[in-house]
Amino acid sequence: MIRNTLTYKGYTGTVECSEEDDCLFGHIVGIRGYISYEGYSFKELKEDFHDAVDDYLEMCEAYGKKPEVPYKGSFNVRISPELHRNIAVYAINHNKSLNSVIEDTLEKAFA
Repeated sequence: MIRNTLTYKGYTGTVECSEEDDCLFGHIVGIRGYISYEGYSFKELKEDFHDAVDDYLEMCEAYGKKPEVPYKGSFNVRISPELHRNIAVYAINHNKSLNSVIEDTLEKAFA
């Protein structure tokens, strides 16, 4: 299976390659800070990613900061007013919240 991401302890990181440097690299996504890692093989990249996550968590603990949690479950989506109205009417007619209609639709799309 080909993936462009890594996951570890709830954090997701990208997998990219540099032809110029002949190496793999990436960064953690879903948090405000920029945390990067690299390696000359996939094994090295994965190890450096794990080390980067562990270092981030250790740093947060050392400074008494709460680590950022990626993907907290809320995000803003911009849609047309007409689509917004149609979804809201659908939700009302089905005795659901707007959020539950959107969540149900997304779950079906990614099932």
